[in-house]
Amino acid sequence: MLREIRHYAGVYLRFMSTCFAAASTYRLHFVLLIIMDQLFYLSMLGSVDFLYNNVPKIGDWGRDQFMFFVAFSLAIDHLHMSFISESFWEFSYDIRTGKLDFILLRPLNTLFSVFARQIRPATLVNFVTPWGVLIYFGLRLGLDGWAWVAVFPLVILGLLLLTSIEILLSMLMFWTVESMGINFLRIQLQTISRWPDFIYQGFAKRFFTLVMPVLLIGSAPVYFLLDHSRWAGLFAMGGALLMSWLLIAFFWRLGLKAYESASS
Repeated sequence: MLREIRHYAGVYLRFMSTCFAAASTYRLHFVLLIIMDQLFYLSMLGSVDFLYNNVPKIGDWGRDQFMFFVAFSLAIDHLHMSFISESFWEFSYDIRTGKLDFILLRPLNTLFSVFARQIRPATLVNFVTPWGVLIYFGLRLGLDGWAWVAVFPLVILGLLLLTSIEILLSMLMFWTVESMGINFLRIQLQTISRWPDFIYQGFAKRFFTLVMPVLLIGSAPVYFLLDHSRWAGLFAMGGALLMSWLLIAFFWRLGLKAYESASS
């Protein structure tokens, strides 16, 4: 087990080295990505600030609570855009061109090779805004010691659930081949997850909590961080993760049977 962990860690470090080398080749593109990320972070935070300039509360939350939620979502987004997101855009290219043939032959887990090999260095180094704002509003809310210990693991839990839902959705690419529609649907689900669940009502809230559980990604961890008695949402996230992984395993095997390789 330890040898396998070291092996995959070494491969992942090589992925990172390759991506950093490629990013350093196009320096203007690297700088523009940093600017783009900063504008995105500021637009999200600015939107909430604008709302609270006109209303004292949204739901049961005041400004600091809502800003902490947004910062928590941006911390998930920072890791997602740094380590995961780029791979989804490459997956359909691999299927369409037959490049997936060579990935399947590698002595590595294929899902790891497909969804972990693309890294965005410009976003990775652009961590000050999301994590700085998260710490700032956490301090304003007076989070206790247990909450601070739990913050990063819960960000990782939210990232795992978001990524699992997206990988499951990306299995459709085996049949559609073209990924544009699926990737834009994936982006819309990310947008929904960046707002707390009480923003949504009725069917939309039930659907995005139970069927496509993107509302759990940010809401369940933040509820727990603000009130430790609200731990049920974390168990729901665990159940959603388990179900997602089972479905991914099933549809991955089904997709490979439908895959027409370049050598077919």
